[in-house]
Amino acid sequence: MGQGHVITIEQGTAHVRVVHGSRVLAETDRPLVLRETGCPVRYYIPAADVRLELLTPSDTHTYCPFKGEASYWSLPDAPDLVWSYPDPKPDVAAIRNHLCFYEVEVS
Repeated sequence: MGQGHVITIEQGTAHVRVVHGSRVLAETDRPLVLRETGCPVRYYIPAADVRLELLTPSDTHTYCPFKGEASYWSLPDAPDLVWSYPDPKPDVAAIRNHLCFYEVEVS
């Protein structure tokens, strides 16, 4: 990581649920919790626990110097709601095959 920039990833035990409108998009008891300097805590959900059939791949891609290139998915009324790192940098390889949502419920 860069000078003063820290990313930690740990196996979470909280129940994480993602709801948009009346649809449950994802639900898991095995999230990865990613903490990154200057960013809110993010919950990365295993792809197997995400209803991928409801999401449409987006043309959007962004680049993070610490995590790599992100790909996005959308709903008809919520563009780029979800992202993942298909080929993350080695320091954050644990987030491969996990997706992250902007809004989650944690219990």
